[in-house]
Amino acid sequence: MFAGLCSAALMSASGDFPEPAADVKPTPGKTQKAVFAGGCFWCTEAVFEMIEGVTGVVSGYSGGDMATATYEQVSTGATGHAEAVEITFDSTKVTYGQLLKVFFSVAHDPTQLNRQGPDRGPQYRSAVFYIGTEQKKATEAYIAAMAKERTFAQPIVTQVVPFQAFYEAESHHQNFCSRNPRNRYVQAIAAPKMDKTKKQYPGMLKR
Repeated sequence: MFAGLCSAALMSASGDFPEPAADVKPTPGKTQKAVFAGGCFWCTEAVFEMIEGVTGVVSGYSGGDMATATYEQVSTGATGHAEAVEITFDSTKVTYGQLLKVFFSVAHDPTQLNRQGPDRGPQYRSAVFYIGTEQKKATEAYIAAMAKERTFAQPIVTQVVPFQAFYEAESHHQNFCSRNPRNRYVQAIAAPKMDKTKKQYPGMLKR
């Protein structure tokens, strides 16, 4: 994937991240889903796989249609798709709002427009594909809280758009970091994000 490496961008955060200003009600006995896009899906997937309550993370594409949901086509930047992850989680163990906090604080840099670090193009954009009005309100409230507290030095450019569909990426993209720990990209890009997650959220990690 070195033709389209995930971002090694330094976060431009200037302070602590706020707690969720609004959240989605837990649904005991039923899982919930979240769909986030924040650059290359390898490292986004690796971060969320670490979080307690997350029962599954799938790398894929969202924002375009089924006919163009292939890596080769998405990489052109002309499909409308973003590289995204579909997160399935037990909302009695981790809430949607808590996942938002992880997404904005360690998974990617939401101030970079249509890029993450050296990766350029709309397929690497920052986006939340909200599922229902509760997720929409929670996401907008969290972005507003970060803006009010000036968490980032630059404006947040994350798209908040309704979820339409998610298309699973090719099998060799799934669980890439855990299957390829010696890969140069994994060691240089994903591992630091995973280390940051461990340091910043020790109480949220799977045991």
